[in-house]
Amino acid sequence: MAEPGENAKLVLIIDDDEGVRELLGFLVKKEGFRVESAVDGEDGVQKAERLKPHLILLDLMMPRYGGFEVLRQLQGSDLSRIPIVIITGRYTDRSTAEMIRQESNVVDFLEKPVKAAVLSATLARLLKPRSSEAA
Repeated sequence: MAEPGENAKLVLIIDDDEGVRELLGFLVKKEGFRVESAVDGEDGVQKAERLKPHLILLDLMMPRYGGFEVLRQLQGSDLSRIPIVIITGRYTDRSTAEMIRQESNVVDFLEKPVKAAVLSATLARLLKPRSSEAA
């Protein structure tokens, strides 16, 4: 698999689970995007500020600095326009999921284990340029 070029859009993965980061990174690269990873929320916010990614895949449940703190930090900065896809392994009831979706920078919500086809479709919908020529 060829590495995405430097003009490819950048996806930042923020998850404390190394296996999940590796799997998501593999799937994102397979779709033709560049990947950066962060091991926790604090690292994630710092990398988001430095790299200004096109999309963030964010785990909610992390030690020290969880997903909600990351959402709040990014909303209060010039990074508030970066779309965020929440990924969680914790069972989330419908009202909690809806509350999370109401956050201004959250564009989607995926549950672990993330299915490759679902992630592919999400990345395509959020990052691939829309073709002006309808087939």
